[in-house]
Amino acid sequence: MIRFLNLLGISLAIGLSYAQAQYKQVIQNETVLLNNNRNIIPFTRLDARRIAVITSDSVKYAPFIQQLQRYAEVKNFGFEQYDEHTKYYNTIIVAGTVEELRPDHLAMVLQSAVNRKDVILCKFGNDINYVNIGLSAANLGRFASILTSPDLNEEAQANAAMSIFGGLGITSGSNKTTQTRLQYTKGKQSGLDIGKMTNQIDAIAKDAIEQLAAPGMMVMAIKDGQVIFEKAYGSHTYDKKQANSIYDIYDLASISKIAGTTPVVMHLQENNIIHLDSTMGHYLWQAKNSNKANITLRTVLLHEAGFTPFIPFYKNLKPGDLQTTASATHQVKVADNAYLKNNYYRDVMWPEMLNSTVKPIGNYVYSDISMYVMKEVSEHETSTPMQDYVQEILYQPIGMKTAGYLPRDRFNKNQIVPTQQDTAFRKVLLQGYVHDEGAAMAGGVAGHAGLFASANDLAIYGQLLLNRGEYGGVRYFRPETIDLFTSKQSKTSRRGLGFDRFDPKKGADYPSKLANSSVYGHTGYTGTCIWVDPSNQFIYIFLSNRVHPQVSTKIYDLNVRSRIQDVIYETIFNAK
Repeated sequence: MIRFLNLLGISLAIGLSYAQAQYKQVIQNETVLLNNNRNIIPFTRLDARRIAVITSDSVKYAPFIQQLQRYAEVKNFGFEQYDEHTKYYNTIIVAGTVEELRPDHLAMVLQSAVNRKDVILCKFGNDINYVNIGLSAANLGRFASILTSPDLNEEAQANAAMSIFGGLGITSGSNKTTQTRLQYTKGKQSGLDIGKMTNQIDAIAKDAIEQLAAPGMMVMAIKDGQVIFEKAYGSHTYDKKQANSIYDIYDLASISKIAGTTPVVMHLQENNIIHLDSTMGHYLWQAKNSNKANITLRTVLLHEAGFTPFIPFYKNLKPGDLQTTASATHQVKVADNAYLKNNYYRDVMWPEMLNSTVKPIGNYVYSDISMYVMKEVSEHETSTPMQDYVQEILYQPIGMKTAGYLPRDRFNKNQIVPTQQDTAFRKVLLQGYVHDEGAAMAGGVAGHAGLFASANDLAIYGQLLLNRGEYGGVRYFRPETIDLFTSKQSKTSRRGLGFDRFDPKKGADYPSKLANSSVYGHTGYTGTCIWVDPSNQFIYIFLSNRVHPQVSTKIYDLNVRSRIQDVIYETIFNAK
């Protein structure tokens, strides 16, 4: 306990002290990089890559394929009809043993190199006599990169895949690389008692599900760039027809504020497109003659603008505004079999927000209107819908595969965890349609809610924040931008700019009794949270659908999120 108290007493300023403490690779990686034209390995930006992996046996190479797919959209094909399958892919990863890499197959692969595709050869097994597979020295040079691994077991396959993306630095051979992305090694050689930690988290999750806090949940923890814990519990719903998976997509609720809207605002701010001390009236024509004209964006982001905390727009609907079928006048789909009148957000909701009362500026009042405002400012300045802009500047380049709005347009319904059985507004089970009523009525895309993602995508974003703006070998934000938005900026509350933070009040356990003053992140109404701890190089993610089938406070009453976070902290501190 003395150790815990001493650690809690340490208050590290967010700044350069964190810049060099990003990754601590402890795994001995036996993958060897024989050649690396243009330093293509590890991959950097992923938005320009269309990746196909070719193997002779997709079952045999499942660990390799699945690990690749943790980082990017990767399609798997065999050598049959290779030419047609790979036509529209610009990056080809070919994996196999000497026996499997037949000369006729490699001839097709080399044609891809002639067609200006980046071809990576990944050979498993000890035999390195490439003459046996018909590769002359000249042909070897056509590959963008060649990697070898002496073994073919699950670990060797996963390590080779991580090496390609930078999840593992290559430490053997003359061509060495460094870790640039998340590493999926389940806490191996981390020095942490993962077994004990797992048992404790399992017990908390089991108790929470039995007490109906939520039908299921997802827990993920990252330490020093290594995923030390990743586990799904329970089921999508209480009927237990579909077990939860680590790949499930959740409604993030207010995490949308820091993972959707705020990175767009950070990007615009550091590129001098917007200025935090300029006013709403400066950016928004409709705000010029309102009571909000002189409110600065900084005040808005701090929740100190005096906005009305919450407007229940759905309670103000008139007969005919919502109907069960689409029509020329009703095309805003707010759920299955629920269509809202066209332009309702533009004509009713946004004007009502602009005309709402304003209390004295400077006091902390949490309001969703704040992020409605920041979305409007961003879209006026970029001339681009926010959901498209954030994909372009962030999600696609760093490999956030599931993150985004309107997930039913992109994913199978069964991959998305259902939220509430809505009995008041949409009269249907919500699955892939945002739980928040206002966000739904705004077309599913709002500044404060609407973002869906898997835990893995949140982990990627959290690591980018922990790296102070860098991920995958590319800088997306300046360190000082991350520091500004995530550090305490308010004189009256714990808040950063957009980001929530550790509560320093005596006796508080928000987000954990073992957290510290460097911790920032956000929670979500649906039962979600992400917390980033720079002083311990630690990220904690918890996702659930605690609002299913109806809203329940059990997840708060049982302190499920904070107790699990406490367990992980105790594991980390006990290893020091």
